[in-house]
Amino acid sequence: MALSIGIVGLPNVGKSTLFNALTKEQYAQVANYPFCTIEPNRAIVPVPDQRVEKLTELAKVSQSIHATVEFVDIAGLVRGASQGEGLGNKFLGQIRNTDAIVHVVRCFEDRNVVHVSGDIDPRQDIEIVNIELALADLQQLERRIEHLTSQVKGDKRFQAVLDVAHALQEHLQTGRPISRFEQQNDEAFQSLNREMRFLTSKPMILVANVDESNLVEDDDLVKAVYQIASEQGAEVVKICSKLEEELAGLSEEERLEYLHLSGAQEGGLEQIIHKSYQILGFISFFTMNEREVRAWTIRQGETAPKAAGAIHTDFERGFIRAEVIPYDTFLRHASWAAAKAGGEMRLEGKEYVVKDGDVIYFRFNV
Repeated sequence: MALSIGIVGLPNVGKSTLFNALTKEQYAQVANYPFCTIEPNRAIVPVPDQRVEKLTELAKVSQSIHATVEFVDIAGLVRGASQGEGLGNKFLGQIRNTDAIVHVVRCFEDRNVVHVSGDIDPRQDIEIVNIELALADLQQLERRIEHLTSQVKGDKRFQAVLDVAHALQEHLQTGRPISRFEQQNDEAFQSLNREMRFLTSKPMILVANVDESNLVEDDDLVKAVYQIASEQGAEVVKICSKLEEELAGLSEEERLEYLHLSGAQEGGLEQIIHKSYQILGFISFFTMNEREVRAWTIRQGETAPKAAGAIHTDFERGFIRAEVIPYDTFLRHASWAAAKAGGEMRLEGKEYVVKDGDVIYFRFNV
């Protein structure tokens, strides 16, 4: 399971700069005018995880393969985007299949970079984007209601979905996101959401894009973002995307050293990945053979057969057992053979719930 994250925001808030910083490549054009991004930018990058390198070193194999994350950067949204204003509405469909949304909020002053609304106001900026996402969901839902209304006439089994769709329509018309819909556990809602992939049902991370001088102290703009996130149940990370883009060409050690000197404890990619895994309930487990160590992403609470299925469907279908060594145990013994000889390799069956950091060898037969 590869993590996928959509990047949204108003024009000229630093979305494309952040995209370039996160992917460490100049995929996205950056310019001082709205709608510089025309086509969506996409990039797949490794998920930073020092455990992969450590296991590779201990296992004495040649290759480390990290889990991956896909970033999708679309054109900036403006007020009225859902009605065809600007360009961002054309590409909202590109982020419907993402797992989470990163909303970049401008928290820096720069006379050379115009702001589409004139003044920098995080609350107003966040509200504009949230409303446009909700209106896009509402338009999509209304089209689905029309179709469901016809389907119910021939098959009453669709009535439950139609009822929840009407309730959801009323909810969206109040301006509230689907993530605040009270019937989240309703089976009909879950079915509808799986089908429609509503934008406002996705976990949201607000990225306060600051200048370098505000990486340590929070000014009023950043404080406003934290306040709004608290009100809306969103997560926040603080990043200087301009600085991170400038550091993208350095080695990992040099990049982190400079970020630490500037007051950042983690890089932007690390912060966003950690927040995303946390809010989505994702964990990592590891496999190894004579050639490589590889990280895999699954949802917390998944059993060993499901984890095996992340590697190949045959592994899940023919699952026999899992040989498991927790990461910290592996470090202590420094090898698979030593952990096994020490009696700390566990044999687990179909009911075993995989833990973050498990090193697993799957036995299967098909």
